[in-house]
Amino acid sequence: MKRVQYLHYGAPEELRLDEVKPPEMGQGQIRVRVRAAAANPMDWKIRRGEMKALTGFRFPRGLGHDFAGVVEAVGPRVERLKVGDEVFGVTSIRQAGAFAEYVVADEKNVGLKPSSISFEQAAALTIVSLTAWNALEAKARLSAGQSVFITGCLGGVGRSAVQIARMRGANIVGSCSASGREEALALGVGEVVDYRAFDIGPYRHRFDVVFDTASALSLSQCGAMLKRGGMSLHIVPTFAKLIGCLLPSRHYLAFGNPTPQSLAAVAEAAEQGKLVPTIGRIAPLSEAIPAVVELERTGSPKGKLVIVPAQ
Repeated sequence: MKRVQYLHYGAPEELRLDEVKPPEMGQGQIRVRVRAAAANPMDWKIRRGEMKALTGFRFPRGLGHDFAGVVEAVGPRVERLKVGDEVFGVTSIRQAGAFAEYVVADEKNVGLKPSSISFEQAAALTIVSLTAWNALEAKARLSAGQSVFITGCLGGVGRSAVQIARMRGANIVGSCSASGREEALALGVGEVVDYRAFDIGPYRHRFDVVFDTASALSLSQCGAMLKRGGMSLHIVPTFAKLIGCLLPSRHYLAFGNPTPQSLAAVAEAAEQGKLVPTIGRIAPLSEAIPAVVELERTGSPKGKLVIVPAQ
C-alpha cells in the first residue's frame, strides 16, 4: 500500500510517498481502508519535531491523524465495530499514518460515520469538532442564554465551536479578519470583531465562556472578559498557558480526545445538519505532500485540506 511518511523529524523535504506493507493490528484495534483523510496543523508540528515528548522516536513515521473509511479487519477484543462498517475517527498521536490507503486505529477512537455525509466531510469533522465539543460541552457545559467569545471563529475549531454554541442557544461573539465578517455572520456569529483592531474595553466582564481557539488572548485578557463564575478554554498550550491552566484558576486546556460518546454526539449533530465542516481542497494521495506543504507555508486553502486515496 502507499503511505506518506518520513524517516526523521525535520523540514517538509523529509516527506515521501512510499510503498509499504499494510499495518498490523493489535488488541482492540481495527484496520480501515481509507476513503478520505484530513490535515491539521498538528501534523506538521509533529513532523518538525515540536512534540517529540509525546510522539516518540520510532521511524518511519506516517503523516496524518483524521480519517474516514471502511473497516477492513478487526483485531482481538474489538466489540463495537465490524468488517464493512463505514467509520470516521483519529489515530493515536504516536501512531499517525492516515495519509495512506490503509490505517490502523484503536476502536475507542473510531465511530460510525453519519450516513448522510460523505467520507470527505466525515474526515474533515474529526479533531476540530471533537476539540470544540469537548471544550464547550464537556468542560464548559454551555447552555442557552449564556454568552461566549470565540477567537478564530472561521478557523477549523472555531467554525465547529460556533455551530455547537448555536446548537446550545448561546449568544456568540467571534473574532476573525475584517474580510471574513459576512461569512462569520452567515455561520451564526451574532457580533463579529476584527481581531486586528480588538479592544478589550467593551468586553470586560461580559462572557460566561471565552474560547481562545487562535491563541490570540493572554490569560489576563481572558480573565478580564469573564463574568463571575465564567471560564476560559485554550487549545494551544503555550508555556504561560500551560502553567496558568494547571494552577487552580478559571482557565483550562481543551483537547480533541475522542471517546465513543463524543464521536457519537458529533456524528448525530452532523447527521442532523447542525455541524457542517468546510472543505477548502480535496487532493489525491499522489499530491498529498505538495498540498500539505502549501497549507503549512501559506495557510491556503481556507477550510480543511482533505486527502483522498485512489479507490
